[in-house]
Amino acid sequence: MAKKKKEQKRITRKLLNKYRLVILNEDTFEERISFKLNRLNVFVLVTITSIILVAGTTFLIAFTPLREYIPGYSSTSLNLKATKLVATTDSLESMITINQKYYKSIRKVLTGDVKTVEFDIDSAIQSQKLNPEEVDLEPSQEDIRLREEVSKEDKYSLFESEKSSTDFSLFPPVKGNITSGYSTNEKHYGIDVAVPKDTPVKAASSGIVIFAEWTAETGHVLIIKHSNNLITVYKHNASLTKQQGEHVKSGEVIATAGSTGELSTGPHLHFELWRDGYPTDPTNFIDFE
Repeated sequence: MAKKKKEQKRITRKLLNKYRLVILNEDTFEERISFKLNRLNVFVLVTITSIILVAGTTFLIAFTPLREYIPGYSSTSLNLKATKLVATTDSLESMITINQKYYKSIRKVLTGDVKTVEFDIDSAIQSQKLNPEEVDLEPSQEDIRLREEVSKEDKYSLFESEKSSTDFSLFPPVKGNITSGYSTNEKHYGIDVAVPKDTPVKAASSGIVIFAEWTAETGHVLIIKHSNNLITVYKHNASLTKQQGEHVKSGEVIATAGSTGELSTGPHLHFELWRDGYPTDPTNFIDFE
């Protein structure tokens, strides 16, 4: 027991023995700085310094942007932004795909490729399955009588059966002689109306311009989307006065007639009428003369 106490006193004495740390001038041996220390003080100082360093490092990693520079450490905010960007990218890719199909369908309408056209003006995706060349276009006796009744009652009414639910009429875009009529056999899905150059071309009905661009074959082209799933197309214009996205009123000037495009042989307006994605003879509903 006495030996154990003796050993404890020896250890305590070592811890409490005082030492002097002196910094001297090497040339003159002049004392510059001196510290009185013991082993216990040094141990406590080193322990406190270590704790401060660990706590400071932990704070920097947990509560400052420095943690983002640590390899393998991911920021919650960055992960959230990345997730939102991925979702936005997917949405944009879907919209681009739909718009590409829509513009492809419009190009097919412009070139008269009705057999392969995929043109639904509401969704721009629905496929056009019916081939007009396989359809019997000869009117029946009932159709002939119905057309005569419609012609007598209202030349400008689009469909007599819809008169009770809608008041819809078409305005002649130009007045002139029809030089080339509507013919599905010749893939001419509109009519050509001869007019002097720079004759004002007017909207057949109120609607929104969905296409107003230049094409190599048909020159300045303008397409208007109307109500009742109706579309009107105006080709070979000398110039356009409306842009895509603009709203137009019935009878409003939208272009000037001309002879632009490779397929044009003289000043005229090529006019097409489409309903539910199918071409329709405009002369059934509009008087151009």
